[in-house]
Amino acid sequence: MYLFRSFKIYKIVLFVIIMIDFLKKKAKTHIWLTIKLLPLTLDPVTRCLTTLIFKDLIFKNISYVTFFSPSQSFAAFVASVQNDCQGKGTESWCCCGQTFSEHSAIHKHVAKSHNSEIQQLTEAAYEHLLKQLEQEAPKKCKAETADISAWIPDISQVSEENLRNGPGKVLLYYHYCLLDDPHVICAWQKALCEKLHLTGKIRVAAEGINGTVGGTNVATDIYISAMLSHPVFKMEKEDFKTSDGGAECFTDLKVGVFKEIVPMGVDSDAVSYKLAGTHLDPEEFHKEVEALLANRDSSDDTILLDCRNFYESKIGQFTRCLAPNIRKFSYFPDYIDQNLELFRNKKVLMYCTGGIRCERGSAYLRSKDVCKEVFQLKGGIHKYLERFPEGFYRGKLFVFDERYTISSNSDVIADCRYCGLPWDQYELCSTQFCCQLVLSCPSCRKKGRTACCPSCQRKGETQDKEASDVQHPKEECECTDTRARIPQDV
Repeated sequence: MYLFRSFKIYKIVLFVIIMIDFLKKKAKTHIWLTIKLLPLTLDPVTRCLTTLIFKDLIFKNISYVTFFSPSQSFAAFVASVQNDCQGKGTESWCCCGQTFSEHSAIHKHVAKSHNSEIQQLTEAAYEHLLKQLEQEAPKKCKAETADISAWIPDISQVSEENLRNGPGKVLLYYHYCLLDDPHVICAWQKALCEKLHLTGKIRVAAEGINGTVGGTNVATDIYISAMLSHPVFKMEKEDFKTSDGGAECFTDLKVGVFKEIVPMGVDSDAVSYKLAGTHLDPEEFHKEVEALLANRDSSDDTILLDCRNFYESKIGQFTRCLAPNIRKFSYFPDYIDQNLELFRNKKVLMYCTGGIRCERGSAYLRSKDVCKEVFQLKGGIHKYLERFPEGFYRGKLFVFDERYTISSNSDVIADCRYCGLPWDQYELCSTQFCCQLVLSCPSCRKKGRTACCPSCQRKGETQDKEASDVQHPKEECECTDTRARIPQDV
C-alpha cells in the first residue's frame, strides 16, 4: 500500500479527477500530452502506475470518477433515506425525525446537516478506488514487461502491401478457458493485431477471450494461425466465423481486460459457462426447427429462443421464434427471472449471432431448473447460414461493426420507421449525442426523416441553435422511455 499512500500519487490522482471533465471534451492527443507533462522526476514504477491511472480513468472506466465524486456520494445518501420510507406509498424521505416530500427540501436538509457524512462517503469510496487500482496496477505493469515475442509470428517474408491492402474479411470467435494472467494475453493480442494491421474489438478475461477483428486475407490468416498455435488456446479453425469485410469495418482497435468476455452482468463463478446447454451443430438444429414448424402442436412444448437484442432480431430471425424485446444482453437474466413460467417444463432451442451469448444465457436458464431440456446452436447464426443460406433464418444478420448487417438471403422482414415500407438497413440517429439505430428508407431520408423518434427529430431541428458544448444524455428520447426495460412475455 505504501506506493499508493505516497503523497506524489495522491496528488496525481486528485489532479486527474479535477481535470477529468476537461479531458473528456478533448481529443486523445491532448490527453496523452497531459500524461507526457507529468513530472519526469518520478521513479519508473510510480510513472507507470500514474499512466495506468490515467488510462483507466479516461479511456475505460470514467465511472471510477463519478463513483467517488461528492455529487454521487450526496445522491447515494439521499437515496438511502428514501429507501427507509418506501412502505409509506408515496415518494418521500425520512431523515433526522423529519419527513420530506420534495427533492429540493431533502437536498437542502442533507447539504446543511450531513456534510460530514457526505465527506466520509466520498473518502471511503476514494479508498476503495485506490485499492482497486493497486490490485490492477502490478498486473498491468507485469504485462507491459512480459516477454510475448515468442507468440508473435515471424512475418518477415510477408510484404506490408499484403498486410495492408487487398481482399479482406472479418473474423468472429470466442474461446472459454482459464487464463492465469489476462493482462499478458491482452498485451500479446494488442501487439499481434497492431503488427498485422488488424482492427476490431477483443475482450479478455480470466474465463477466456472473445473477439472480432478485420483485415486483409493474408493478415487474418496469420492471426488465425497464431491463435491456433498458442499453448493456452486449444482452438480449432472451425471456431472462427468469417464474413466479407476488412479493417475498414472498424474505426480502430480496442483490446481490454474485463470481468466477462460477454457482458451478461452475472458473476461467472456463480453461473459458469460449464453449465451451458447441449450444443447442436447447424444440421441438428435445422432438423429441430424443421420438426417444430411441421408440428404445430409441438409449439406448446418447445420454445425457439432468440438471445439477441431487439434491434438484431428486428431485421432477421428464425421463423416462429420468441425474440425478447430487450436492449442489452445484460437484461437477459432479468428477462428469464420475470418470465420463468414461460419456460417451465419446456424444451428450449436457443440461438445468437456466434454462439457466445448462448453459452452464458443457456447456463443461466439451466440454473433455474425449470426447463425439460436446453439446447443451443453451435457456432450461432453465422455457422447456420454457412450451411443453410436459404434455411429457416430469414432476413439479415446484425453485426457489431460499421457494416451493421450481412445477408445470405434476399428477405426483408423489417419496415421503414416512418412510411412502413420494407427496409432493413440501419443508420445511426442523426440527432447529436443519440446512439440509437434507425430504419429510414431512402425516400424518407430525403425528406429529412433521419432521427430514431419524434423527440429526437424535434431536437435535431433545433440542435444547431443550441450551444455546441451542451451535453445531453445519450438515450434521452422516446425510444427508451416508451419501452419496458424487461418485457413480460408470460
